[in-house]
Amino acid sequence: MTSNAHSSRSRSLRNTGAAAVALAAATVLLAGCGSSDDKSDPLAGDKADNGTVVVGSNNFAESILIADIYGEALKAKGIKVSYKPNIGSRETTYGLLKNGSITVLPEYNGSLLAYLDAKAEQKSLATVNAAVKAKLDSKLTLLESSPAEDKDSVTVNKATADQYKLTSESTLADLKSVAPDLVLGGSPEFQTRQQGMVGLESVYGLKFKSFKALDAGGPLTQAALKKNTVQAADIFTTDPTITKEGFVVLQDPENLFGFANVTPLVYKSGLSDEGVDALNAVSAKLDTKTLLDLDSQVQLESKDPLDVAKAWLKSVGLD
Repeated sequence: MTSNAHSSRSRSLRNTGAAAVALAAATVLLAGCGSSDDKSDPLAGDKADNGTVVVGSNNFAESILIADIYGEALKAKGIKVSYKPNIGSRETTYGLLKNGSITVLPEYNGSLLAYLDAKAEQKSLATVNAAVKAKLDSKLTLLESSPAEDKDSVTVNKATADQYKLTSESTLADLKSVAPDLVLGGSPEFQTRQQGMVGLESVYGLKFKSFKALDAGGPLTQAALKKNTVQAADIFTTDPTITKEGFVVLQDPENLFGFANVTPLVYKSGLSDEGVDALNAVSAKLDTKTLLDLDSQVQLESKDPLDVAKAWLKSVGLD
């Protein structure tokens, strides 16, 4: 089973998209980004100076933030770092990693596996990472995954959570008795996918009152959930709307939605053992709740991602 995340709104920036779009977006995104001191063309493919670790990011806010976290964690160990932000599609970033133009990139393990092998099963974190490593170019490797995941979820609005006493510790199984009273929202494809309504019924026994076709975790879905047009919806687990609106994400203990753990992808010969240890230390500290909070600071409070990265690293003793 492959993650449907790779075909949805935010994942589309991880897997598909034109370099032209990335470059057009870069001007806007770089305006408040502290890592933008590197003015080089992110697609130029120039090799890094000897000893410099080049940290890349895709052209969406969370990737930029995580790249800043990785870069500053490496700097804290005395490693020289430069940035190539806002690159765009996985097709582009993967090529730049293979030729050594990028040394480190924030990745999502299940989505990367789906890119490398669309038919690969995703049964556990360990098997996903092992499968990724087996499919990667020999010059690349995956470091330790963090517990932080940015993936599809069934999320309920505050009114529904209050009515049925659902909390962040509640699971999808807890919806079984109340699902017949709820309207579920999501992309049209969510209605027919195993990693959607089909799996929700077969794995968790959930039968909803009805389904409302909206978008893939985007503004239509967020607005419908806020207005109670739908009571539950497919929302990505680190979407700042969760914090802003008091939504409650239901746990998925059977991993119906696959894996999307934030994981460093690296060009092996470009990163020292000390650098590997620094990034693995970041992964050990970064969980989904933390990433949601950091994303919210950047996207809701308009804080500079580099400042947010530095403050978090200091708070966990990795500065």
